[in-house]
Amino acid sequence: MTFPLSSSPSLLFLLTLISTSLHHGHSFHDPAHYHHPSHHRPPRFAAHDYKDALTKSIIFFEGQRSGKLPSNQRMSWRRDSGLSDGSAINVDLVGGYYDAGDNVKFGFPMAFTTTMLSWSVIEFGGIMKGELENAREAIRWGTDYLLKATAHPDTIYVQVGDAKKDHACWERPEDMDTPRNVYKIDKNTPGTEVAAETAAALAAASLVFKKTDPTYSKTLARRATSVFEFADKYRGSYSNGLKPIVCPFYCSYSGYEDELLWGAAWLHKATKNPMYLNYIKVNGQTLGSADYDNTFGWDNKHVGARILLSKAFLVQKVQTLHDYKGHADNFICSVIPGVSFSSTQYTPGGLLFKMNDSNMQYVTSTSFLLLTYAKYLTSAQMVVNCGGTVITPKNLRAMAKKQVDYLLGDNPLEMSYMVGYGRRYPQRIHHRGSSLPSIAEHPSKIQCSAGFNVMNSQSPNPNILVGAIVGGPDQYDRFPDERSDYEQSEPATYMNAPLVGALAYLAHSFGQL
Repeated sequence: MTFPLSSSPSLLFLLTLISTSLHHGHSFHDPAHYHHPSHHRPPRFAAHDYKDALTKSIIFFEGQRSGKLPSNQRMSWRRDSGLSDGSAINVDLVGGYYDAGDNVKFGFPMAFTTTMLSWSVIEFGGIMKGELENAREAIRWGTDYLLKATAHPDTIYVQVGDAKKDHACWERPEDMDTPRNVYKIDKNTPGTEVAAETAAALAAASLVFKKTDPTYSKTLARRATSVFEFADKYRGSYSNGLKPIVCPFYCSYSGYEDELLWGAAWLHKATKNPMYLNYIKVNGQTLGSADYDNTFGWDNKHVGARILLSKAFLVQKVQTLHDYKGHADNFICSVIPGVSFSSTQYTPGGLLFKMNDSNMQYVTSTSFLLLTYAKYLTSAQMVVNCGGTVITPKNLRAMAKKQVDYLLGDNPLEMSYMVGYGRRYPQRIHHRGSSLPSIAEHPSKIQCSAGFNVMNSQSPNPNILVGAIVGGPDQYDRFPDERSDYEQSEPATYMNAPLVGALAYLAHSFGQL
């Protein structure tokens, strides 16, 4: 759980660096790989195995699953959990994802995660090869739950679990005995942000399943339409109505206008209904389409909406959305180092840096947007002009690659911030299930507070949460690898989701897929 505002070496050398197994619950922990001073020699970086990283980035979602696990579950140290979720109010809310290192199901980030996984597949699924089906499964695990959460008209169940009580325990999801309270938004307690994001997720996913499961796709699109209507009709922030429940965990700081624009953009794309294009034309300005914010994540969707709508202009030639090319360009100019409009901070090692808490989410989401916008610009044979500096699609791809390469190990610490990838990666991530012995190793229940002995220890996590992206280093490229440090050491689903698309692009462009 996060609190926001919170050149090519020899083949042999390469093969020794590439992680060759998925570490189902076990890994070597070689102390020689840790804290060795590297300032005596310049770091040597192997070419990255983006295909391996892609595989692992998707497997991670299996480690975050709640509910009844399927027989083909690959993250084998996990077991069934939360099997009675929703039963207290006679609603089936079994399934979905735990957002991060705790055992609460937060609907807002879960919906955003599902939207971004879907966008990853929409843009880059055609080149994912063998990973496409795995990515679809990760999306379906999210949408199956979101369909349950939106089954009653004008009501969305937005959270299962009491976050404060959950955080007072350090226990495996399989042992969970904290209250599984269910929280909802409805006409009387609106939550436009979470409703519109849920509509976006369902609409985006409907495109993913259009050819492979048309019936499911239609179900998703229909639900997206009714959920968006509810979001728009009963306006209000869920951070007001559910303040003691959702704050400070997933409080909405950016308001709900960005989600309305984003939701409408996805419904326009998914349904082709002219009503949504008209909605965007009429409401775009008041919903903040031209704002200068340049942060894209689970809270603020403005930039994502701008990039998505620019595609309609650049690729589909929808002239009425001409302005979104300019809005998208403004975002690009704000993140390119050295141009006159740049307003983005970078670490000395070159990592985009927004904030101390879970900064890697902004790295992965920005990298995805850079690659996606580069794709649209290439299609339209256009560039970005930043105050006289011309930025080409090639520049955008190079920038995204640099950010992903930093994440995978090209950084001053030579540390991969993806668990299980590379020879050196975080060993003590802030994650209950990963840090406590698995059910297979320790069948008897671990009580609520007993787990804190493990949380506070220096021992490496026994279960490898393969593919998990952690919060990442601080603004000076430092990373302590401490379990208690949730800002830097906690993984989250919305950090991985946009990276799936970025890794698919990179793996394909380097001939690995």
